[in-house]
Amino acid sequence: MSFHKDDISDNGSGNRKRIYIVDVTNRDGVQTSRLGLAKLEKTIINMLLDEMGIWQSEFGFPTTRHERNYLQANLELVEQGAIHHTRLSGWVRAVASDVKLARERVPKLKFINISISTSDQMIQGKWNGRYSFKDVVALMVEALQQAKELGFESIGVNAEDASRTSDEHLIDFALAARENGASRLRYCDTLGYNDPFTVYDRIRNLAEQTGIDIELHFHNDLGMSIGCSVAGARGALDGGVNAYINTTINGMGERAGNADLVSTILAIKKSTMFDGEEVMDDSINLMAAWKTAKYASYAFGVPIPVNQPGVGDNAFAHESGIHADGALKSRRNYELYDYEELGRGEPETIETGRNITIGEYSGIKGFRNVYEKLEVEFQSEEEARDILELVRYANVTTQKPLVEDELLFIARYPDLARKILTLNPSPVKVKKEA
Repeated sequence: MSFHKDDISDNGSGNRKRIYIVDVTNRDGVQTSRLGLAKLEKTIINMLLDEMGIWQSEFGFPTTRHERNYLQANLELVEQGAIHHTRLSGWVRAVASDVKLARERVPKLKFINISISTSDQMIQGKWNGRYSFKDVVALMVEALQQAKELGFESIGVNAEDASRTSDEHLIDFALAARENGASRLRYCDTLGYNDPFTVYDRIRNLAEQTGIDIELHFHNDLGMSIGCSVAGARGALDGGVNAYINTTINGMGERAGNADLVSTILAIKKSTMFDGEEVMDDSINLMAAWKTAKYASYAFGVPIPVNQPGVGDNAFAHESGIHADGALKSRRNYELYDYEELGRGEPETIETGRNITIGEYSGIKGFRNVYEKLEVEFQSEEEARDILELVRYANVTTQKPLVEDELLFIARYPDLARKILTLNPSPVKVKKEA
């Protein structure tokens, strides 16, 4: 592997290639074993990602019945301008019937990624040889054409287990996707198998051979998800295409997790990989990183590691005499970037006396006390009791005290909150005995 900043190409178009973030917390992060998020919590995460200027949020599964109201309500937030920057995309199997079902259940959905396994291991191990690689390509193309016919505006195609798929097969798969109207190819390191050196070479070659923008999805089973994401992005840019990195907030995800959102952005902005080159999406707002990470930690119920880059409690802590002395003389002695850049530095107030919270059994007096502190006024007693009822239901779904962002969301968007909190299980069909 050999690369230099002069390699970054505009592919002859005059437009410099860039790196964009596609956060998958609400699709892959929520698949973390023994953990999950309520629909209200997923909604707040979409709004925080929007505040961070993240290009796209893969916000759920449009073929899954219990996601339907949540997905539709969040698309209404886009229509109302409450989510004004971040695109909301769905994940669908590369099966034509699933694509059709996604359109039926979430009619206003514009963006999707369709996914299918491409490695010999998966083809043999999952399907027991029922399909060949040519069959996999044909299934993907059929689903892609269905998506185009149904009016999806942008369709990414996922190569699951791409890291264990041969270069020849990956190129064939990517070319078929591009020729049939795909916007991007998602290179999935499904098992966290790759290393940054291999990834750079593979992604650059894939970009040069196919000319399709590349999305990078790395798991952290070997602790290299961030390094692989950044090296892969470099390979894509050097190969002349845009790079789209998949992240999750605080690295949540299956097994050992995914590439952490904040760490990945910092690695692109601050490491020697790009040496100060302006390759990052200009919309990124790191000032919202601290509150986003803190909220996701609360929602998932998983503390942020003390040594987490940027947002961990010790990320800017110094105790050793030499380090403390150096940091006090000049922060650049022992700090690569400033805590203010991540929205840190303001003191946080912790209530040590009386503390009124709202839950599923709260009454109107406690409810009004909490909302008065948030400077929210209600037009009538009826309105207040309506919001109280929604807050009670929200607490039933989260099973933890609602935080300020959640309480404000319910007060501002009560109709959408009601939709998000409504689940409609399918009726059980009981077979009658003859």
